[in-house]
Amino acid sequence: MKRHVALLRGINVGRAKRVAMADLRTLLGSLGYANVRTLLNSGNAVFDSASGSPKSHANRIHEALATELDVNAQVVVKSATEFASVASGNPHVDLATDPSRLLVVFTQQSSALSALADFAKTSWLPEALAVGQHAVYMWCPNGVIESKLAQAVRRNLGELGTARNWSTVEKLSLLLQDDSA
Repeated sequence: MKRHVALLRGINVGRAKRVAMADLRTLLGSLGYANVRTLLNSGNAVFDSASGSPKSHANRIHEALATELDVNAQVVVKSATEFASVASGNPHVDLATDPSRLLVVFTQQSSALSALADFAKTSWLPEALAVGQHAVYMWCPNGVIESKLAQAVRRNLGELGTARNWSTVEKLSLLLQDDSA
């Protein structure tokens, strides 16, 4: 069995796309995934699967959300190995003083990140941007809502990306390593 993390975009933000985490766990279980656990109330789930690629899992979960829960949400799935690589590759960890303002934007399609390559060459001071193989790293010291960098990344990635703050990434990393389930 291989462990994966599913990141659902825009779940339980405002009034739209409401999904109870118990319903998400049940849905993932009905798809044959094992050891399903959720984190927080914002569409983060860890599960085990005997076969299939992260992309195929993302497609299955997206379709099931739409048909079973009537929620149209982009889903990004990363294997535990990919997620660990993203977490260990964050170049802004030492720069960040507030984990809620250090964001990791995940995409299912690495090609979507190529559109941001020129952004990485631009000075965003006091903000910082780095583009990795599976994710974009953003340090927004003055807050995420007003961040020009975060707004530019959102405009360019659109529905293809979903962001998690560093605290959530660390909690998901621990959950992926936990074999007690």
